[in-house]
Amino acid sequence: MSDFMKAVRKVSAGPGLVVEDVPIPEVGNDDCLVRVEAAGICGTDLHIWSWDRWSSRRVKPPLTLGHELAGTVVDIGKDVKTVTVGDYVSAESHITCGMCYQCRTGQAHMCPNTVIIGVDRAGGFAEYVIVPEKVIWRNNRAKIPPQIACLQEPFGNAVYATLHQDITGRSVGVMGCGPIGLFSVAIARASGASAVFAADVNAFRLGLATTMGANRVFNPQDYSSEGNGELVQAIVDANGGFGVDIMLEMSGAPAAINTAFQAVRNGGIVVLFGIPSKPVEIDVAENMIFKNLTVSSLNGRRIFDTWYKTRWLLEEGVVDLRPLISKTIRLEELNESMPLLAEGKACKLVVIPEHRQDPPVFDRRKTETVTPRDPNIKGAPVHR
Repeated sequence: MSDFMKAVRKVSAGPGLVVEDVPIPEVGNDDCLVRVEAAGICGTDLHIWSWDRWSSRRVKPPLTLGHELAGTVVDIGKDVKTVTVGDYVSAESHITCGMCYQCRTGQAHMCPNTVIIGVDRAGGFAEYVIVPEKVIWRNNRAKIPPQIACLQEPFGNAVYATLHQDITGRSVGVMGCGPIGLFSVAIARASGASAVFAADVNAFRLGLATTMGANRVFNPQDYSSEGNGELVQAIVDANGGFGVDIMLEMSGAPAAINTAFQAVRNGGIVVLFGIPSKPVEIDVAENMIFKNLTVSSLNGRRIFDTWYKTRWLLEEGVVDLRPLISKTIRLEELNESMPLLAEGKACKLVVIPEHRQDPPVFDRRKTETVTPRDPNIKGAPVHR
């Protein structure tokens, strides 16, 4: 087995990424070495690629990017007990401390000491990645292929936000049709929403929203730019003359946030999930208090509660994410493909590493070389 691997890296402050040969990482006592089979590109990766204000303050080059991943475990540390060489896995990218107030009260997704794979430590845009045992998630290869398995992490965000309230029989509006918004459209439709409405300024994304189950789509640019009145009225008219029961704000755009509050019915629910780039002005009295709204501001997904819901939705085919994978690319194509996302010409791009060899795998707790288990072979355990 070669001592080096290909990896997509942010090597210095400034825009762009490069492919480098770097040493294959050594496993620690509690770690798993995963041979990456697929890795999704996230909006966070786009921020780091462009080197915006947030990434320049958070990320410390050199760094291997990528936190949405799926692959096979090829090595484990001596203290790993629940993961076996050959397991087909994904990873929760947020490595929490386990000791703070949030972690100890079932709110680990809000841990202030979180370390994120691909942001604070080496990630999955590589042939191999180190993943701590505590955030490994087993997959069923027979039901979820790698290009879908790697999307469980961002899909879980949409699962958490959309199913935070009862959807069945209610009208749902989704403001913003990026990947999370499009995931939410599909989840709302699959969960029995009476109607799903989606809004975005990108025609390509609105087409995907229709594919994923939206009853009606709206482009705010088709309506008067003076306030949100025409767009709000169009949404209300589409819902039979009533405000929408639940509005999911997934864009972070100030105009979309205000539209969400105006188009929801009195006594309805607004979920704020999109992240604004700057402070947003809202008429709290007219659009919140006097409407008796329930407002939830959410981030991430519950670790690991949301993952179990995500698994069921994907394994049982309740939600099909294949239409949202715009393209699969090689590691060497990642940097040049980022403009497709920046310009809204793609939804999800999935990186498929081309491994230079198929090495045997080695379990450090044993002395002999072993081969990966295939869950599709009779007698091999299948993880559900």
